[in-house]
Amino acid sequence: MAAQQLEQILALLLQPDNAVIQQATAQLKEVLKQPAALSHLCHVMIHSQDPQIQQFASVLLRRRLSKHWKKIDVADQNMLKSLVLSSFQQQTDHKVSLGLAQLAAVIMKNETLKKWPQVLHSIQHGAHSRDPHKCQMALLLLQSALDLDADQFCPYYKDILRLFHQMLNNRSQPAVLYYSLRSLRAMVGGLSSDEVTLMSSMMPKVIAAIRELIQVNEVQSSEAMEVFDELLETEVAIVVQHLSEVVNFCLEVACNQRLSDSLRVKALSCVSYLVKLKSKAILKHKLLSPILNALFPIMSADPSPGQMDMEDELIEEIEDEAEVRTPKHFAVQVIDMLALYLPPEKLFPQLTPLMEPALLSPNPYHRKAGLMCLAVLAEGCGDHIRNKHLQPMLQVVCQALADDSQVVRNAALFALGQFSENLQPDIVRFSDEIMPLLLRYLEEVHLAHTTHLAKAYYALENFVENLEDKIEPYLPALMERMLNTLASPGTPRTKELAISAIGAIAQAAKESLLPYFQAIMEHLTSYMLTTREDLRPIQIQSVETMATLANVLNNDIFWPLSEKCCQLGLDLCDRVDDPDLRRCTYSLFSSLANVMGDSITPYLPRITTLLIYSLKSTEGIKLPLSSENSFLLFDDEEEEAEVEESSLTDEEDEEDSESVGICVGSVFMDEKEDACIALGEIAVSVSMPFLPYIETSFQEVSQLLPCPQIQVRKAAFKALGQLIISLHRVCKQEPSEAHMAAFQKLVSTLLPVYVKGAKEDHEREVVMAILEVLAKVVKECKRNVLYEPAQLTNLCRLVREVLEQKVACQDDEEDEDDDDEQAEYDCMLIEYAGELIPVLAEVTGGEVFAPYFAGFLPLLLNKMKPSCSTADKSFAVGIIAETVQGLEGASSSFVLHLLPVLLGAAHDEDQEVCSNAVFGLGVLMEHGREAMFEHYPQILSLLSNLISQEQSNRVIDNVCGAIARMLMTNPGGMPVEQVKHNFLLCLV
Repeated sequence: MAAQQLEQILALLLQPDNAVIQQATAQLKEVLKQPAALSHLCHVMIHSQDPQIQQFASVLLRRRLSKHWKKIDVADQNMLKSLVLSSFQQQTDHKVSLGLAQLAAVIMKNETLKKWPQVLHSIQHGAHSRDPHKCQMALLLLQSALDLDADQFCPYYKDILRLFHQMLNNRSQPAVLYYSLRSLRAMVGGLSSDEVTLMSSMMPKVIAAIRELIQVNEVQSSEAMEVFDELLETEVAIVVQHLSEVVNFCLEVACNQRLSDSLRVKALSCVSYLVKLKSKAILKHKLLSPILNALFPIMSADPSPGQMDMEDELIEEIEDEAEVRTPKHFAVQVIDMLALYLPPEKLFPQLTPLMEPALLSPNPYHRKAGLMCLAVLAEGCGDHIRNKHLQPMLQVVCQALADDSQVVRNAALFALGQFSENLQPDIVRFSDEIMPLLLRYLEEVHLAHTTHLAKAYYALENFVENLEDKIEPYLPALMERMLNTLASPGTPRTKELAISAIGAIAQAAKESLLPYFQAIMEHLTSYMLTTREDLRPIQIQSVETMATLANVLNNDIFWPLSEKCCQLGLDLCDRVDDPDLRRCTYSLFSSLANVMGDSITPYLPRITTLLIYSLKSTEGIKLPLSSENSFLLFDDEEEEAEVEESSLTDEEDEEDSESVGICVGSVFMDEKEDACIALGEIAVSVSMPFLPYIETSFQEVSQLLPCPQIQVRKAAFKALGQLIISLHRVCKQEPSEAHMAAFQKLVSTLLPVYVKGAKEDHEREVVMAILEVLAKVVKECKRNVLYEPAQLTNLCRLVREVLEQKVACQDDEEDEDDDDEQAEYDCMLIEYAGELIPVLAEVTGGEVFAPYFAGFLPLLLNKMKPSCSTADKSFAVGIIAETVQGLEGASSSFVLHLLPVLLGAAHDEDQEVCSNAVFGLGVLMEHGREAMFEHYPQILSLLSNLISQEQSNRVIDNVCGAIARMLMTNPGGMPVEQVKHNFLLCLV
């Protein structure tokens, strides 16, 4: 075999002709089977006159050596090492140099530095050379090696960091800066404490180097900025030490309209992540105002002349394209992150002076920015808005629905949808004002303008699904519109929106939907049976809406149709390979399991097979090209018949071809999430028939606990908890030693996993889900789940750590003052932990739980200081009251601590705090018994005053309950006639 023949084949593979490529691929496979293939590849790599072919040969060599280095004899190994290093030192073409550097990196990883000291010497010598080219090549080689296997360089990290300290001064050589920064990114995860100090001292130079790179190469500077991402992931303390410099630099980049969108988004992403990780430090360093002042001009910028923002186009773009991120969109996401992670009391005073002028501006894009701000505040600051700003904010949004500008109206619809989703139940009070506006708006939207129509439906759906009986006056008009849309000619998108809206209407209307039920089911069934590809979105939405109907209507209404619907869903999964469709059918199956109960048993084998398939599937998950993923041509036993040209060339042209990680298609992750949810729901709905599938389900769902997607992790934790509950119900239905042993094994396996997950997961959403599942499992399974004493101790320790803000998802930054102010989601996390306390008290009993409650009490009382928020006080009083119920007689030992606190809270101006306190006094009198008798006169006086002054039905109800408990516990200690008179007044 001649090297010339190999070179000719490689040249053919680079031609833009599929037929030529296929023929050349077959030839290449044969040629590479020959014993001399390695030497000929080396010859082409060194001597070809075409740099593309040289680089191609280096790629092929790298793929072979990455997997087969150990099979090469020592003499050939030494020859290769010498050849690659000498060729690299002499090479002048960048792509060939890159290929050789990556080839050398593969050899280094297999051979180790100890066996190839020449490469380290070459790097050291080249890096200190006065020849710029030699310096750049040395750093390229080092960066390639670090990217592939940084660990082998750990003994040299201090020396390498000192080298980069010098290299980052070299502002006249952008390549030197670039390779240095890329190398630092690779090293960050393995720094020792001394090296962290060195790295921290370099941060001003890192920022200056990236600033220099931006001026000459935006693509490289964007990649260089990934050093910030890596620091935030592994060594955030380094960034915090230079927080002001990093944030101000990122804002400088984000505000520069001359730079590319991708670079500006990268900068905003860094700011957003910093807000998430270190919100307290952001406040401490007074960075909130600079951030907001930078964001508003970005959000309110006019689009380029003759263009519109993508979300304001008349016709919707393809979904994937609509996900394009621009600085404007990402600036809004930073506001969203601020709302989620900062106390509203800190955010609103600085945001309002920017938001109000924007809302009043004559420029529609300024008004849009103000409305987008309002929209994203709703989730993170919901309590604050409900308590202090709901009516004026809602008025602004409703007025904007009539704005002259469609751009503003679109933003108003989005804001109303967000309000409807996050400000329940308070926003329902305004249904008489909002519903006519929405119905009128829908009438006026042109059906061809699908973007505007979709936004109107989004607002409508989010608002109506929580209306409950308040939907009654609007139900005829709503259903007439939806059914007319389905019956009339129109685009698939309009019908899809109408079917989705029917699901939302059903959530509120429930049985009131019965007059329309038959017509709805006829439409849904017809779309589920269609085979037209263009109607696939309607088909998917029909399945989802049918699942909603099965879920919200009485079982006896849906029961006659349940088997037919189940069969329709299974047939669809057999007929159509679509992750979105499978996802929706899984929701249908879980709803039907609740309707059918054990009658779903004959369908379980097919249903569980589908669910497990989705959990196991690697579809949509793309592994990176790395040295561990050998090119298929070199798999000795299983050579592929065809090699795609792109896998040989395009991907290898990238500097970052050896990066690690996985690329996950979101639609496939959604499928896994819904498969988890369905599996758990079905297991709980039909416990005994599901028993044969519990083991497999447990194994497959457990595999998803480390999933990088938050929603999948949440669903997996929830599903595993439901498997515990399902198995416990099996133990109750058919008690046996085998069933109980299986239950205890599952509990002993999963409880430590839950505790570990809650302590170590960095996402509050996931930790809240874990705590919620634990509460449900303990409440359902009671003492059976705590059969080992250590389990109660571990759960209580977890609750305590959350209350003390010591788990990984909580910002551990020290507060100088105002430590009572927290982001609402931080408060929610603590509430989820607190809700475990009364559950554990009830399950374990007073004698066992009293010592644990004594440990929790100071933490709960700390939430009742005058400076604490209403939500904190209400939470603490509520948890104390419910725990007293669980402690029963053991609560008497806490009377001296609890009575003054509850008496004080009963005078609170907030009705919820007052109501919870009165309930707490009632249960404390019931269970405290003799320890409370002497306090009856004082408490009776308080209750009497509340009866005469209080307007809240909830407070009055709890006053009645407290009086009743007093009468039952100690009738002789009360003026019965007087109390009876007041008691009867309350009942009138």
